[in-house]
Amino acid sequence: MKFLIAVVAAFLCAIASAAERPNFVLILIDDMGFGDIEPFGSKVNSTPNLNRMAAEGMRLTSFYAAPVCSASRAQLLTGCYAPRVSVPGVFFPRQAEGLNPEEYTIAEYLKEADYATTCIGKWHLGDQIAFLPTRQGFDSYLGIPYSNDMPRKSTRTGRKVTPLLRNEKVAELLEDEGQRRVTREYTEEAVNFILSHSAGDQPFFLYLPHTAMHVPLYPHKEFSGKSRNGVYGDWVSEVDWSVGAILETLDQSGLSENTLVVFTSDNGPWASKGKAGGETGPLRGSKGGTLEGGVRVPAIMRWPGRIAPGTTSDAICGTTDMLPTFAALAGVELKDDRRIDGIDIINVLEGRAEQSDREAWYYFGGSELQAVRQGPWKLAVAPQKIGMGFSIIHKDLRRAGRLYNLEEEIGEKTDVAKSHPDIVRRLKSLADAKRAELAANKRPAGRVEKPVMLFPSDSPSRSIKSMIQSK
Repeated sequence: MKFLIAVVAAFLCAIASAAERPNFVLILIDDMGFGDIEPFGSKVNSTPNLNRMAAEGMRLTSFYAAPVCSASRAQLLTGCYAPRVSVPGVFFPRQAEGLNPEEYTIAEYLKEADYATTCIGKWHLGDQIAFLPTRQGFDSYLGIPYSNDMPRKSTRTGRKVTPLLRNEKVAELLEDEGQRRVTREYTEEAVNFILSHSAGDQPFFLYLPHTAMHVPLYPHKEFSGKSRNGVYGDWVSEVDWSVGAILETLDQSGLSENTLVVFTSDNGPWASKGKAGGETGPLRGSKGGTLEGGVRVPAIMRWPGRIAPGTTSDAICGTTDMLPTFAALAGVELKDDRRIDGIDIINVLEGRAEQSDREAWYYFGGSELQAVRQGPWKLAVAPQKIGMGFSIIHKDLRRAGRLYNLEEEIGEKTDVAKSHPDIVRRLKSLADAKRAELAANKRPAGRVEKPVMLFPSDSPSRSIKSMIQSK
């Protein structure tokens, strides 16, 4: 009898433990600038749902990503600076390299805790089958496997098309008008996924990396021409609508109090695109560079009952921190056979710490360490550029050894190195140590011997809309 009681007690504890594990919704926008949404100061883009999310959660105002797409996604999913996992830049269609399947992603860690996992949206960590989300811990995938400005020519029509995948097969070849549907259809897929787990019997991880706001801009026709900020503002409005749909679904399903929702961007805006690019607000620089405007991104996190509403933190955090934070909350131990760079930031989110536990944040441009930040101090240890697509050479950025106090001047214009030689020496020492450590503990990218065009057939297929409706 005592044995039976013990077994039943253990079973009930296991059920209780499963019920206490939170769900995770991670919304990643492509190329959205620090100043592109109202909670971060935008005066031209209307974002009522993100305003609501900020009012119900926390704004993180020193939250960092990487300068470009693939590097940023590798950083987020592995908890590592991108050069550590040999993803320093951008992957292209039919490239032999991708995120190494031997890496442990957030999804793979959460699968160990019996989470349901899905990726919906832009992947951009390799388009060969060995590198797709379904080979990296995700139960399912719907999305475009790389950036929306990388179409190929259809062998059937001669027009440019972009593949939309369902798991590991092409669901539809999208032309321009087809791309206008993707934000809506990603959102519908995400809502359906949440509803399918509304009973709460299995925790879930929803990774929603939107195609927006990457050029070319493709807002849905219902949003076109409706904003005060042209086509870019139209697509921001649609992204905001999508966030509202996710939050409303969680609320109506009774899941909000057990769900951490994260909203952020993969890098700064592609400002060289002019009106088709976003805004960095008070920050200098843009996508493709390691000035603040290229890597400091808007971030909002909501978890009713755990994150105090209407709060703001300037703690130095970043996309590397999502993996260790999610793993800790799910009760999963990190692998001890590999280094990561992220830290658990739940104390910051719950207001128990004003700063994170990290010693410093390191800014990598490609494989090169270009700057380091500790507290308010940022030291440029290499030349920097203003951002991708700009031909102007800024003379002040050519020189290494520049020191900025970001609390006194966030725009990185005034070099104060001569007044603080001790801080320069300290930060340079940190940078030298990080270079050496990273070189000693770098892991290879994945590679296939004979990369193929994964989507060779132009045969007609059902639209993804009909696939969703028939599920």
